[in-house]
Amino acid sequence: MATKILIAEDDESVLEVLKLILSRENYQILTAKNGREAIDLYRFAKPEIVLMDIELPELDGISATKEIKSIDPNAKIIGVTAYARSKGNELTSAGALEIIEKPFNRRKIISTIKKYLS
Repeated sequence: MATKILIAEDDESVLEVLKLILSRENYQILTAKNGREAIDLYRFAKPEIVLMDIELPELDGISATKEIKSIDPNAKIIGVTAYARSKGNELTSAGALEIIEKPFNRRKIISTIKKYLS
């Protein structure tokens, strides 16, 4: 069965790029447009990896990360954000394993995911 990856991202163009990158690796992609959806999808689908944006509507990525970690302390959450310098520490404090700064490249996304899947 394919590895499930949840992408929590409200920017349609970034979401499409991430989906394209990950689909080439044969991952099963789940998407959430806000923090609430990300939590609900995590609960329902139990993805192996979550790619979490910080700036999300309804519930930001920091709060969503805290909530997911309270559901599953072993959740593997990777921040993908343009706010790495200003808010990256908050996301790692909330439980993210590491932060990938936007704009990102394909190699960085794939190598980071593979690092936490092994």
